[in-house]
Amino acid sequence: MKKVLTLTAILILLTADLLTAQVRNDITPHILPMRERAEVMDRWTEDRLDNLLPELMRREGIDMWVLVAREYNEDPVLLTMLPATWQSSRRTTILIFFDPGNGEPVERFSVARYDIGFFETRWFPDEEPDQWQRFGQVVEELNPERIGVNISDHFALADGISHTDYRMLSESLSSDFQERIVSAEKLAIGWLETRTEEEIEVYRQINRIAHNIISDGLSEKVITPGITTTQDVQWWFRERIRDLNLTTWFHPSVSVQRSESPEQTGDFSGSAESDVILPGDLIHMDLGIEYLGLTTDTQRNAYVLRRGEHEAPEGLREALKIGNRLQDILTNEFETGRTGNEILAAALQRADEEGIKATIYTHPLGYHGHGAGPTIGLWDQQEGVPGKGDYPLYPNTAHSIELNAEVWIPEWDRNILIMLEEDAIFDGEKVWYIDGRMEEFYLIPRQQPASDR
Repeated sequence: MKKVLTLTAILILLTADLLTAQVRNDITPHILPMRERAEVMDRWTEDRLDNLLPELMRREGIDMWVLVAREYNEDPVLLTMLPATWQSSRRTTILIFFDPGNGEPVERFSVARYDIGFFETRWFPDEEPDQWQRFGQVVEELNPERIGVNISDHFALADGISHTDYRMLSESLSSDFQERIVSAEKLAIGWLETRTEEEIEVYRQINRIAHNIISDGLSEKVITPGITTTQDVQWWFRERIRDLNLTTWFHPSVSVQRSESPEQTGDFSGSAESDVILPGDLIHMDLGIEYLGLTTDTQRNAYVLRRGEHEAPEGLREALKIGNRLQDILTNEFETGRTGNEILAAALQRADEEGIKATIYTHPLGYHGHGAGPTIGLWDQQEGVPGKGDYPLYPNTAHSIELNAEVWIPEWDRNILIMLEEDAIFDGEKVWYIDGRMEEFYLIPRQQPASDR
């Protein structure tokens, strides 16, 4: 299908191109009104259905893919295929993709009470009142060899069919076709994890928006040392995201490390207590937004200057460099076809050889914050993650490079955790950060250049 770019789409792509040269963090990119967002998202979805989906079905050797959901109990994959104006499915929604082979186009349609955006229905109740009976007839007519259904032991996002819907699907088929049902796990993950060229281009703008929110929140615009608490900043982030007509997929977190505090253990099972932010504090935050159907996930740090200071202590600055080095060690191990567990083991071995006490817990990113694809460690599973960690790395996928390095700070006479998280794209050859990474701490208050002091 020939792709026709709308004026809105062209403007978005031009904006993204301009942002490539943008280095300022005090300008928030234009955020589209809801109607224009829907136009862009629908165009992206149609392009993915036309061009990406057939490639994935053939890669996984599935000639029929069936997705089923009922209103308010939707398959996560099915939700990404609905029109942007649909907040949920309607009644029982059955989407079908069928590859007839011989180079013919993949057919897509629904067996549902209504046409569903990009899917015309093949169920007409006047002719066959029973929806599942009609589904069985369609399968008989098309005679697929492998019927992919979203069932998975390890990936919740690929396990979207409910028990009842699976039972109804199975009972509507003859025993011969029941035996052809297979897991569509890898097909579902492939659909969720693969980013198209246009999505990758605009992802930079989405990350820039998140980074600008963070830059404002970790500044004297929001923080008055001695008065502002970490919970105050959390809720400022939450309100700011809503003010921009965006959403967050988790409640932001803000915590501090300071010279007189006990050493951190790396146990992230509990939430941090609220603290008044003071001079000399190292502030850590974690925030993720959702815009145009795509998510971000970012952890960054700010240092609150003491009287007479113009930069963070040297020990903290050196610790950040070690954290950046750990990021490089990890991303250098990304290679198409390697599993998450293989990447994790290789990166941890290299970090150990360099004397870095590392913990790696990197995850895919896309439609969902903790997205589909290879898990590269969990904070409490550094030996590897069965199932999710055994999935291979594919090109054109987004990842949240999340990790920490435990580093001795001479000025504080104790260890701290440098916790970092930046969003990146793996293009099949290399990893690149979507909108850069933190290599210097935010400072509170912001400092003028030395020549102007």
